[in-house]
Amino acid sequence: MGFLAGRMTFERFRIEATGPRNFGPDDMQILEQYAIGQAPAPSEGAPESGFLAGEHLFDLDFDLEKNVINEALHAALRIDTHKIPAALRKAWLQIELAAAAAENPSGRPTKAQREQAKDAVEARCEEELKSGKFRRMQQFPVLWDGRDGILYSGGTSPALSELCTGLFSQAFDLSMSRLTPTLLAEEWASDSRRKKALADLEPSSFLAQDPRTDIAWMNPQSGNADFLGNEFLLWLWWTLETQTDTIPLADGSEVAAMFTGTLSLECPHGESGKETISAESPVRLPEARQAIRSGKLPRKAGLTLVRHGEQYEFVLQAETFAVSGAKVIPADEQARGRAAAEERIDSLRQFGETITLLFEAFCERRIDQRWEGELEQIQRWLQMETKATKKPAA
Repeated sequence: MGFLAGRMTFERFRIEATGPRNFGPDDMQILEQYAIGQAPAPSEGAPESGFLAGEHLFDLDFDLEKNVINEALHAALRIDTHKIPAALRKAWLQIELAAAAAENPSGRPTKAQREQAKDAVEARCEEELKSGKFRRMQQFPVLWDGRDGILYSGGTSPALSELCTGLFSQAFDLSMSRLTPTLLAEEWASDSRRKKALADLEPSSFLAQDPRTDIAWMNPQSGNADFLGNEFLLWLWWTLETQTDTIPLADGSEVAAMFTGTLSLECPHGESGKETISAESPVRLPEARQAIRSGKLPRKAGLTLVRHGEQYEFVLQAETFAVSGAKVIPADEQARGRAAAEERIDSLRQFGETITLLFEAFCERRIDQRWEGELEQIQRWLQMETKATKKPAA
């Protein structure tokens, strides 16, 4: 069920609260009040959303024993959309127009008849939608970690995130923010008293011969630092290839890392396009190396991390830190039943913590005087790669 088994896809949101949340019967009543079909009706044409108890599309049996596990509320969000296919709407209109034109000497419908046909189609569409014939139902898992104050939304689309956070905010009177590189960097800077240094940060130029720092997919007026996600992946690539494959973290632990599966890169200036590479170790392929030598930055990467004996395989989106297809291999795979569910939630917490600590290890270097030296090393690394692959003159 959702986050309790199988691979996971999610975005994380920080819930603004004063402390841990202890879930109880009142929370079950709120879930019932905002369950699918019970939640306030959306505006006309908008998707209908509401909570599910999580086991299937029609599960409305909310229960503390089932939905509260290891200080976390585990449920689901159902989204219903009602839409007539465009081809069907067009066919109905043609039928109406043909019937109207049949009685005209010209064989063509008049302007008034066209308007009447359109009105007739709209009326038919409304009736068909009311019947539920064109209802599309989707279920997404959600997990609210009451201990750490994080909401996991089981998908990565902006529309899902908006509906999920909107429903939780309305139902439980919450405020929350997406855990992007910007927010993670701000939290780290606040804790380490480097807020001013973060505020002054600008994108780096990784090519010594190209000082431009503009990034096509970033809004320069937004004031966010999500470009740190792209720089983090490139820094991690350089670190694993030239320094070490085991990185010390701020809590005294270590994480072993490697790039696996997939890698997407894009020119930050919008000049040389995008490239997606799939391989067991994509960063070792010539086309991947050529991409970063030409100035492309990673936008999405498959990673494998190992920390505290647990292994995490997943794909990370650089600017949002959205996670796709995550496989968690716990240190102890013998647990069963509720114990397995509790361990799974602990593993999810540790997984999220590992991503955060690894990114903070990058921030520690990026927002520091040491960065100039590391940036020069990365630039030389890229230049060395360029020279190493140049073909000798004939």
